[in-house]
Amino acid sequence: MKKLLLATAASALMAGAASAEDIKLGILIGFTGPIESLTGHMAAAAELAISEANAAGGILGGQVSAVRADSTCIDSAAATAAAERLVTADGVKGIIGGDCSGVTGAVLQNVARPNGIVMISPSATSPALTSAEDDGLFFRTAPSDAREGEVMADILMEKGVKSIALTYTNNDYGKGLAEAIATSFTAKGGVVTINTSHEDGKADYSAEVAALAAAGGDLLVVAGYLDQGGKGIIQASLDTGAYTTFGLPGGMVGDNLPIAIGPALDGSYGQVAQSDSQGAATLTEIGKANNFDATSPYTMESYDAAALIMLAMEAAKSTDPKVYKDKVLELANGPGEKIYPGEIAKALELIRAGTAIDYEGASAVQLIGPGESAGRYRQFEVKGGKYETVTFR
Repeated sequence: MKKLLLATAASALMAGAASAEDIKLGILIGFTGPIESLTGHMAAAAELAISEANAAGGILGGQVSAVRADSTCIDSAAATAAAERLVTADGVKGIIGGDCSGVTGAVLQNVARPNGIVMISPSATSPALTSAEDDGLFFRTAPSDAREGEVMADILMEKGVKSIALTYTNNDYGKGLAEAIATSFTAKGGVVTINTSHEDGKADYSAEVAALAAAGGDLLVVAGYLDQGGKGIIQASLDTGAYTTFGLPGGMVGDNLPIAIGPALDGSYGQVAQSDSQGAATLTEIGKANNFDATSPYTMESYDAAALIMLAMEAAKSTDPKVYKDKVLELANGPGEKIYPGEIAKALELIRAGTAIDYEGASAVQLIGPGESAGRYRQFEVKGGKYETVTFR
């Protein structure tokens, strides 16, 4: 009888070990395309969060692995196909991404909703996503461009700018951001002399710049991408003398732009979603030790997106997105013990003990409305080829 009991116990133990599920998470961002210089840092931060969870015993007893997929940032068909592969072939239980707004919206409607998959985007900022049908599956750790438009208008007014020419990349991100900037700036008494789109991937932007120059304005605001058309517009403006100073929203922020343009970019200014929180400083130091730059745009938000998915699974005691989605807001907004970068093991221990947590993360996470970040912005000026911080807003 004793041997039988021991055998039964051993069998139960083996069954418990076998039932621990190894979990795959998709990282769906533009490893190629107009923000590819940013996405290496973003992916590395998300994967660091996953490594922390695994070092603490994993999630629900299973190890977590990341599966990278290329959204291209701009090709919705390619992003949708990549997301479908993540869900059907790789069997991911959640997606960190998408990155750019148009592809994110396409993946949400064509893949995430039909398959019941949670998405937490670290960088899709279009105001249109606020009201998108999402079945409670979509969240974002980056704030909406509606807020960025207000911040940029404030900065322009404080700089004494009375009129702007405005050009935007011709997609959901560019249109939404340009509308937000124009609406906020005119509401404060500013004048938008022209608000026109540009296409990415062109070799020559002289015609676009000629139209912008003809309209005039104290400043040219470029709501584009730093590795694509936005860079081309700036270079053509400098080459022709049409504009010498530029307003730079978040999509134009990254080390590649001042390297490509050179000293002529000095004096330009703008803002990018970023926090000055305790957690931001912590992840910046952790990033240095792990070969990524946490101050690169949307890198902090990527770490937080990965952490929130995993902690929500643990709290829900389920890897089923339809179950754990209901824990994301609860963990992000507290109340409970605050959790910062490097403390995922601590968070898991508290959750397992039934103790409430408030996930602050690197970006001072606070989710509002339908699950998007309230957001902070770093105001900067380009000096000596660097984005120097002026203040946080």
